[in-house]
Amino acid sequence: MSDQGFGIVRRVPPFRLTWILTAGLLALGAPRLLAREQPRFAAHAGVAAACAAATIWAPDAFLVYLENDESLDDAGTSGRWGYLFFSPSLKQARGYSIRDGKVLTAEDLQMSFEAPPVASQWIDSGAALAAAEEGAGREFRRDHAGRLETMLLARGAFHDQDPDLTTWTVIYSAPHAPSLFVVVDAAEGKVRRTWRG
Repeated sequence: MSDQGFGIVRRVPPFRLTWILTAGLLALGAPRLLAREQPRFAAHAGVAAACAAATIWAPDAFLVYLENDESLDDAGTSGRWGYLFFSPSLKQARGYSIRDGKVLTAEDLQMSFEAPPVASQWIDSGAALAAAEEGAGREFRRDHAGRLETMLLARGAFHDQDPDLTTWTVIYSAPHAPSLFVVVDAAEGKVRRTWRG
């Protein structure tokens, strides 16, 4: 009897065994083991891929803005980031969404504007988030059940006193309280401004 049983197992085609094992895992509630998780990365890690694509589009293109395209974690990483470039010769802007070192989408911005380039050196999203958390973010999350919503890097945004400054703006939301905005100097990693709104 045991020999016959082993014989039956040996005659099951390999694809059938795979199907049986897969069905077993699903029945045990382990779909997460079968799904490939998307890698998360800090904002700076996607710049090279975005710059390479933007240079093909327009050799004079430069980075003017970046923002998380998917949710952020406590380390300031996301599964996808968006990078916006401006070309003076074309007088046009184009955005690139990057995931896992690859361009997912490339879209022209359907509005005309001229934006200054961000500084050539800036702290990464993790360091900016750490500064925001020390500044006011951690307290906001604790007191209002707040959550990290958005991180964006731009020059001259939300800092009237120094329009040439490249800053990270870290935005927290809460279910029953106005959002918290924390502006972090992208060169020095210091909080420059906070407000609720």
